[in-house]
Amino acid sequence: MADLKTITDTVHGTIRLDPLTLDLLETLELQRLNSIRQLGLTYLVFPGANHSRVEHCLGVGHVAGEMARALGLSDDERKLVQAAGLLHDVGHGPFSHTLEHVLSRELAVDHMHLTQRIITGHDDNVSPEDRRAFPDVKRIHEVLETHGVDPEAVAALIRGPSERGAGLLVPGGRKETKRYLAQIIHSPMDADQIDYLMRDAHYTGATHGTIDFSRLLQTLRTHRGELALDRKGLPALEGMLVARGLMYSSVYFHKTVRIAEEMLARAVERSDAPIADIQKMVDHELLNWLVHQGPLQREIALRLKYRKLYKRVLASDRDDLTDATRAVLASFKDPDERRRVEDRIARRAGVKPGQVIVDVPLPELLLSEPRIAKTEVPILDDGDVKPFSKVSPLGRALQVRQVVDWVVMVAAPTESVDAVRKASMSALFG
Repeated sequence: MADLKTITDTVHGTIRLDPLTLDLLETLELQRLNSIRQLGLTYLVFPGANHSRVEHCLGVGHVAGEMARALGLSDDERKLVQAAGLLHDVGHGPFSHTLEHVLSRELAVDHMHLTQRIITGHDDNVSPEDRRAFPDVKRIHEVLETHGVDPEAVAALIRGPSERGAGLLVPGGRKETKRYLAQIIHSPMDADQIDYLMRDAHYTGATHGTIDFSRLLQTLRTHRGELALDRKGLPALEGMLVARGLMYSSVYFHKTVRIAEEMLARAVERSDAPIADIQKMVDHELLNWLVHQGPLQREIALRLKYRKLYKRVLASDRDDLTDATRAVLASFKDPDERRRVEDRIARRAGVKPGQVIVDVPLPELLLSEPRIAKTEVPILDDGDVKPFSKVSPLGRALQVRQVVDWVVMVAAPTESVDAVRKASMSALFG
């Protein structure tokens, strides 16, 4: 125990850091996350939301370790899931999920794919210049190998188990069907969501994210290689999944947060820089860089700096859409078509290109949180096993609940709201 250290975490209290965690924390890949806000631009609406992505990663590693202990897993398995929890977000770009749809479209990978490549040493999220400044600092895969942990085995857990139940690479290079190892990291009931809901609720002041973590631990089980829950823990699971839905509605997809995020996304989309370079930046580097990229980028960077955000012009839910509007929105799968519509509205309203935002959030929600409608956890009840939705009416309701209040929203500078509303009605609703 002499080589163990502790930190005091805002959410989980005292956390012990083992030698592997301490060495991983010395890597540039993880320390970079200190300069990336966990909730992107959410601090513009919830002023306390200034916590970093590395805080969350430490929390997920801790929660994953506690889940492994509760399940009675071996030391090797616990070390594996703790490492995966700590490293699960190293692929994030500046402002976390804010630019994920832009980056994934241009790079043809999402942050989880990039994370897997970084863990195995096939990609890097640190700029070559920064890497040269610290030539003796080991990369993640080198640290893992030093501690006898296979980087491929860690990377295999990041996205969760396949739907077909394929074997996972486990310590020693063996393939076994232990889906619960990956489910601790990515599933409807995982360490990632447990930590981010608790942490984000604490820092935003939103009470929706309250989770009975201790009860979940007490009732956590495995069944036929799957992560499962004793029926006694059903209220705790219901509370967690309800918390997830409410946090997305009230915090993550708050309309003003969304407008700020889309402003930043439009500034990046309309720049000429290689997206791979932007991916390696951290928050302050991106804002400083935008100031020098052109009039639109400078305007948006300053608006974000001083919180002079665009305003919502109009918003419509699914019931308001005509067939013609649905066809227009469907064409936005091509981002160039969405930009052409935005610019058409801008011309009609007499504002500059880039100052009109047409937001269709659902595709981006599914990219940033693919678990949002997934609730199926096996529930064990006196020898019987049933899916969560079969024993909980809440489970069934959460699968169809709409997280975002609008299907399409338009935003523009305050002084142009009336003109943009008129032009938007014509362009989108005909």
